[in-house]
Amino acid sequence: MEIQLRHTPSFGVARLLLAGNEPVTVQGGALMAYSAAMTVDANTNGGVLAGLKRSVLSGESFFVSTVTAPPQGGWADVVGTLPGDIIALPITAGRDQFITRGSWVANSYGVSTETKWAGARNLIGGEGGFGLRAFGEGQALVSVYGALDVMDLGPGEQVIIDTGHVVSYDMGMSVELRQSSSSLWRTVKSGEGFVFFFTGPGRVLLQSRNPRDLNAYITSHSANS
Repeated sequence: MEIQLRHTPSFGVARLLLAGNEPVTVQGGALMAYSAAMTVDANTNGGVLAGLKRSVLSGESFFVSTVTAPPQGGWADVVGTLPGDIIALPITAGRDQFITRGSWVANSYGVSTETKWAGARNLIGGEGGFGLRAFGEGQALVSVYGALDVMDLGPGEQVIIDTGHVVSYDMGMSVELRQSSSSLWRTVKSGEGFVFFFTGPGRVLLQSRNPRDLNAYITSHSANS
């Protein structure tokens, strides 16, 4: 699978160029357009239980689409839900990636995803304790809200990131949840919530906008209308 990106970083679209009879797995609702003779099959990608775990716990769709190219090959355009960038995330054996809720768009044939409990730190942080673990060999497409930022940390290098801005990270990294302020009361008053304390080596993908803040904005304005 080859990937061509366009309309980035504001409204990213990824064109997936598939070889003859090559399949790709796509998040439900993420398929924007595709070439003629492509085959699209909706399935739960692992059974009803896997579909329920993915939709209820990971914030993804119950059904996913398997898009398969005809013998002569073809293409499919995929997009994220919120306005922003899209990136091809390399997945290699022994280096699993954690993808936060709502960010997964698609993955190549050699990559698998499963619902993953990220620990109480995510639950306390307000982003939901579950996401997706991507593993295997190939590429995964992830979308971000706003612009994409990439942080590559060297051995022992550390960084603090607001939980709502984390999109994906190398699961081999050390990750710790901390309060943004010195006390819980100051953390609540500041409105900054909790942060992740990452220690390298590894890569962290960030989004320049926070979906949690968007939800709060919409909720407050809806209540006042």
